[in-house]
Amino acid sequence: MGLFDKKFCDVCGEKIKLLGNRKLEDGNLCKSCASKLSPWFSERRHSTVASIKEQLAYREANKEKVERFHSTKTIGDRTKVYLDEAAKNFMVTSAGNIREANPDVLAFADVTGCHLDIDEDKYEEKFTDDEGNEKSYNPPRYRYEYDFTIIINVNNPYFDDIRFRLNSSSVEGDSRVEYDKYKDMGEEIVAALTNIHEEVREQTISANEPKKTIVCPFCGATGIPTAAGTCEYCGASL
Repeated sequence: MGLFDKKFCDVCGEKIKLLGNRKLEDGNLCKSCASKLSPWFSERRHSTVASIKEQLAYREANKEKVERFHSTKTIGDRTKVYLDEAAKNFMVTSAGNIREANPDVLAFADVTGCHLDIDEDKYEEKFTDDEGNEKSYNPPRYRYEYDFTIIINVNNPYFDDIRFRLNSSSVEGDSRVEYDKYKDMGEEIVAALTNIHEEVREQTISANEPKKTIVCPFCGATGIPTAAGTCEYCGASL
């Protein structure tokens, strides 16, 4: 086939416009279908048509999760972490229209790790002498810039982590207020997701532990307490 031969999307079947093709491992993907994939997905070129169809089905089902999502806590500035503490779910997005963006709704139990990365860039400051030559100060002077990135490791079939920068532009080293703002923000996100993950993990372990039998002090029967903490025979609170 020639370079400018007409191509069709192997997912939706629509004709792909000029410069609109997104190559897959075994086919072609149109720009419209590609826009519906998870924003955290980065393995498109190594994906098959079948795996892309599976992900699009997952993304379609995710719309219902977004509809049911009720944010109880929001952390962030430009990109925000939304927590639904009652449903034990969270999502990360910078979108103003959340329904339209359809951010991935993940369970707290999907989190396998979370940390804040503070990247420091160091630049030497120099001056120009009377002859127009650039010279170093003695002793050398430096300026610093910082970027704050959150990495959330997750258990998901389509991506392994969620990475986003907290600051919109690099923070100057002498701007202590801005530095502390994003450092505190990042640590709050890490603490929230880490603590929640540990709580869910402990609850899961507890739920899977074998139930112990006890003797009811009211009716004398030996049995396993109900989920409500009552005797399964007489209904008394244990």
